[in-house]
Amino acid sequence: MNHIVLFEPEIPQNTGNIMRTCVATNTKLHLIKPLGFVIDDAHLRRSGVNYIDKLEYEIYENFQDFQEKNPGVYYYFTRYGHKPHTSFDYSNKNGENLYFIFGKESTGIPKEILQKDLEHCMRIPMTDKVRALNVSNSVAIVIYEALRQQDYNDLLREEPHKGADYLERD
Repeated sequence: MNHIVLFEPEIPQNTGNIMRTCVATNTKLHLIKPLGFVIDDAHLRRSGVNYIDKLEYEIYENFQDFQEKNPGVYYYFTRYGHKPHTSFDYSNKNGENLYFIFGKESTGIPKEILQKDLEHCMRIPMTDKVRALNVSNSVAIVIYEALRQQDYNDLLREEPHKGADYLERD
């Protein structure tokens, strides 16, 4: 199973967007405290409109609390990583839990955490004109790469509301 982990997220709009992405991709969200907002914050709800009640998520007191409760493979996203996010095999043939960990908007994931698993630290390639992508964009890029490698698991390939033949109809 795929999991998105937000280490000390600060901006409710980003987390709300990530919540929507998690619902759309059948991905569990893990939030590590401290949070820069309250979970029922109006900004958070506006970004995750109508989806929060469908979200599977859990909140942890700290990173150690998260680690103790979640065995699996951890992947860390940092602008200091040396490997592109596409260099890993996320096909998950062994059925392991895959955790994609993103840091807080202002400072990322602490160096002390990253140094313990340099092999799984990666970077989304980009120019030198920006420091980093928005975290909600990064989450979307990464989870869809994992899902692509997993043949999109059980996600729908056709629009369910207006019908698969919507474009063909007059």
